[in-house]
Amino acid sequence: MRNMSKPEPKNSCNIGYSDTIEVYISRIEALLQGSGYKITKRSLALLILQEDAEILGLVKEREPGNFLEIEKVIGEARAHYSQPLNYLISLRRQQEAGSISSRVMAFEKNPIITFREKLSRIMMNPLTGAPILLFVLYYGLYKFVGSFGSGFLVDFLENKVFINHINPWVTSLVNSTIPFKLVQDLLVGEYGVITLGVRYAFAIILPIVATFFFAFAIVEDTGYLPRLAMLVDQLFKRIGLSGRAVIPLVLGFGCDTMATMVTRTLPTKRERIIATLLLALAIPCSAQMGVIFALLEGTPLGLAVWLGVIILVFLLVGFLAAKIMPGELPTFYMEIPPLRLPQLSNVLRKTWSRLSWYFKEILPLFIFASLLIWLGQITGVFNIFVKILEHPIRALGLPDQAAVAFLFGFFRRDYGAAGLYDLKKAGLLSGNQLVVSCITLTLFLPCIAQLLMNVKERGIKMGIGMSIFILFFSFSVGYLVNLILNMLHVVL
Repeated sequence: MRNMSKPEPKNSCNIGYSDTIEVYISRIEALLQGSGYKITKRSLALLILQEDAEILGLVKEREPGNFLEIEKVIGEARAHYSQPLNYLISLRRQQEAGSISSRVMAFEKNPIITFREKLSRIMMNPLTGAPILLFVLYYGLYKFVGSFGSGFLVDFLENKVFINHINPWVTSLVNSTIPFKLVQDLLVGEYGVITLGVRYAFAIILPIVATFFFAFAIVEDTGYLPRLAMLVDQLFKRIGLSGRAVIPLVLGFGCDTMATMVTRTLPTKRERIIATLLLALAIPCSAQMGVIFALLEGTPLGLAVWLGVIILVFLLVGFLAAKIMPGELPTFYMEIPPLRLPQLSNVLRKTWSRLSWYFKEILPLFIFASLLIWLGQITGVFNIFVKILEHPIRALGLPDQAAVAFLFGFFRRDYGAAGLYDLKKAGLLSGNQLVVSCITLTLFLPCIAQLLMNVKERGIKMGIGMSIFILFFSFSVGYLVNLILNMLHVVL
C-alpha cells in the first residue's frame, strides 16, 4: 500500500491504493487526452480499471486513438491480480470508510445485540441457516403450496366446481346450440378450450400459483431473501454464480419466463447464461412444482428421490457449466435490510399484482395451447409428435399415454404436470413410474414462453442449443433413474 502516514489535508478525499494499482491509474490518466469529462481523470481511470461498461463506451468514443492502449493496460492489470480489480478497489474504499468512521464515531464496548440481529446472523450461518431454509421450503412450499394449494383447493375447484357443475353445463350448452362437431370439439372436446384449457388454468394452476405467490410475498416481506443470498453465496460460486443469482432462481419457482428476464440483473454474461440454463433445466415453476407435490404427496420416499435428483442435476450441470465457460469469478455485495414482520396489506397487494399478471399473460397461453392441440388433432400433426415421443417414453418404463402429457409440457410445463395428474387419478402410473415421469418432466424442455424468452435474452443459437441439450439430457436422466430403481429392486 502507499505510505499513508503523511497527514492528508482535512478536505481531501483522495484514497491511496497499492503501488501497482497506482501505476496503472497513472498510465491510464496519461492516455486520457479527451475533454468534456464531468469527473477527474483519476476517477475516470478507476472506473476504467473496474471495467464500467458505460464509462468504457464513453472513453472508446472520445479516445479512439488511445483506446487500444487503454485496453492493454486493463488486461495487464487484470492479469497481475488473482482477484477482480473491482473487488480490490472496493475493499480499499471500505477500509478507508472504516478508518474515517472510527475517527468520528463512538461505539459501545459491549453493544446490545437485539433478537432480530441474532436471528439474522443465525439465518446466514451455514450450520443454522440450512435447517431454517429446509423449514421454509417444507412449510412454505410443500405443506402450504403442495398440500393446501394443490391438494385441498385443486380438489375442490376441479372436482366439485368444474367436473361436477361447469363442464357438464357448458358441454350441454355448446352441444345444443352449436351444430358443428368441429367447433364442439374445439370448445368442449377432450382437449377443448373450456373443458381443458380453462379448467387447467382456473382449477389446477390458479390455486397453486396463488398460494405460491402468497407464500413468496411473506418470505419477501420479511427480508429473508437477502439473507438467503448470503447463505448460498459460497455454494453458488462453485457453479459460476454469486448469491445475487438467488433472486432470479427463487423467482423461477414462481414463473421461469419472468425469472429469465430478471437474469438481466446479473453483472456478467457468464452468470446470465448459467442462470438461464439452470432455470430452463432444473427449476420447476410454482404451478408445475405444486402439481408434482400433489402427485408425490402419498410417497415421501418418491418425493425425496425426485428432490435429490433435481438438486444433484442442478449442482452438477452448474459445476460443469462453470468449468467449461470462460470468464471471471463473480463478486458479490448486498445490503442486508433489517428483519421485519410482514404486513398483510403488502403481502395481499403483491399477491394480487402477480395474480393479475398471471391472468393477463398466462391465461391466453392456455387458450392458445388448447387451440394448437385442437389444430394438431384435426391435422394429424399432434398424433405424429405423440407417436415420436412414445419411443423414449417406453424407454423410461412409462405407458404410452404419458407421451401426451410430455407434449402438453412443451406448451406449458404445468400443462404437462396436470396431464400426469390425470394419469395418476386414472391409475395408469405406479409409484416408480410416477417418480421417473416427474423427474423427467421437471427437466424437460422449457415451455414455449420460456423458450422464446431464452432466445430473446441469450440469442437464437444459445436458446435453441440449450433446448436441444435439455431435451436429450432430461430423457437420459429419467432412463438412468428408472434403470437404477429396477436394478436395486426399489418399489416406491
